[in-house]
Amino acid sequence: MHNHCVDLLVIGAGASGSCIAYEAAKRGLKVALLDAGDIGCGTSCRSTKLLHGGVRYLELAFKTLDLAQLRLVREALYERGHWLEEVPFLAHPMELILPSKNCISQYYYRLGLGMYDTLAGQKNIGHSRILSRQQIKQNLPLLSDEIANGVAYSDGQFDDSRLNLLLALSAEKSGAELYTRYRVVGLEKNRNGEICGAISQNEAGEQERWTTKVIVNATGIHVDTIRRLADENIDSRILVSRGVHIVLEEVLCPKGVGLLLPATDDGRVLFLLPFFGRTQVGTTDSPCEINDANTPSSKEEEYLIDYVKRWFPSLQKPNIKSSWAGGRPLLKPSGSSRHTSQVVREHEIETLPCGLISAMGGKWTTCRQIAFDALKAIEKVLDKHLPEPRYAPIIGSHKDKSKTSESLSNQRKILTSSLPASTLQNNQILHLQSNYGLQAPSIIAKSSQKQREPLSDVIPICEAEIEHAIKNEHAKTSTDILARRCRLAMVDLSEAQRILPIVQKHFHDFGLDISDLDLQQ
Repeated sequence: MHNHCVDLLVIGAGASGSCIAYEAAKRGLKVALLDAGDIGCGTSCRSTKLLHGGVRYLELAFKTLDLAQLRLVREALYERGHWLEEVPFLAHPMELILPSKNCISQYYYRLGLGMYDTLAGQKNIGHSRILSRQQIKQNLPLLSDEIANGVAYSDGQFDDSRLNLLLALSAEKSGAELYTRYRVVGLEKNRNGEICGAISQNEAGEQERWTTKVIVNATGIHVDTIRRLADENIDSRILVSRGVHIVLEEVLCPKGVGLLLPATDDGRVLFLLPFFGRTQVGTTDSPCEINDANTPSSKEEEYLIDYVKRWFPSLQKPNIKSSWAGGRPLLKPSGSSRHTSQVVREHEIETLPCGLISAMGGKWTTCRQIAFDALKAIEKVLDKHLPEPRYAPIIGSHKDKSKTSESLSNQRKILTSSLPASTLQNNQILHLQSNYGLQAPSIIAKSSQKQREPLSDVIPICEAEIEHAIKNEHAKTSTDILARRCRLAMVDLSEAQRILPIVQKHFHDFGLDISDLDLQQ
């Protein structure tokens, strides 16, 4: 059995695990990052794509006088600002509209969103404002005429899968070892009962040993599975809440402004958001079993469609182009009588007596704070202070983050001269920069003009990107490329199926297994 020796083993390459590995590697630790599947293939690629403080949590904070909710909102708003500054090619501000049917609800929303703006402090990205019916119709022309007015506010929209990937690759660039399709099947302890290693198993069934000083369990909804490897009698801490999203072919947000429906019949919150030239609708909030977390049910899809028809009555036969689901890891509250929609999205870093550290709960926007808290726990287990991090910007960003946006603008000339002249050229430039940031020219630099031609007018991925994903981004299946390295399968499944043979051919040329698309993986 092959033996690896590292300072820190991070289990789980989702948003939290990748960020922990990235921050730990920058502080000089020898890190290994393992995932049983692909990078970010679980909840972290199945979010609502919003960098947000959480308007719903702010409302709950005041209704229940819950300071934990308020702290979470403030922390998340700060982190929203961080990501918008750090990776402007992956994240951008976006206005959302809260519609109302009377003046009372409108001013109620305006008051709450004014507090939302205030909590953001210096990281505020826009001021909420009252909208008339005419202003709402200008942004959402197909919205029901029953809407009297509303309020607009700003949050961030981002590519969750690409940011997750770049965090993991940036950790690797900083010295971390990155292994996908490595499932941890056992933990090892020394004579004192302290964790000192782990056993992993790859797809071929081969096992390897990881000798390490500390292990961080960052497996999201599966965190209790790893905790039970350390202590089989331990109580579970995670509730799984499934969010379901559908993507409609119809463009319901033509001006790039989203819609938040704050109160459905059963108390859920729904978003309708612009999404790669389509409309993303989600999320429901349903308790579910772990094995069902990534499987959208027909009942939930019907639920979403019903609300689309209510609010957009002229759209009676929406065309669903793709759908997906993901389980959110919620910390089980004491007493556990609350519905999952009322559970705070805070996180907790647990250290068991044996030394296993588990990052539990939390949300995408605050993964960096989860990483910082995990580092504090790591220092306690190691019984030493870690050095200050060396500066290592996320791949695709400028070394001076204030210059990233300007550099992207200057880079367009290079891409214009490098890409085939076509009606899709502007979209292809935007796509390449949105995926790779300032690394975009290097992705296509060594490819032929044929390999640079866009394969789809939905998302203009080219063959040079497919080869890059296989060679440099740990892509091992067609789903890795078409659902996560680019989002085509998540946006338009039939279009992804159309170019699937081209992707499969590249895997065949590399001597790798050919697989079909599966959005549940």
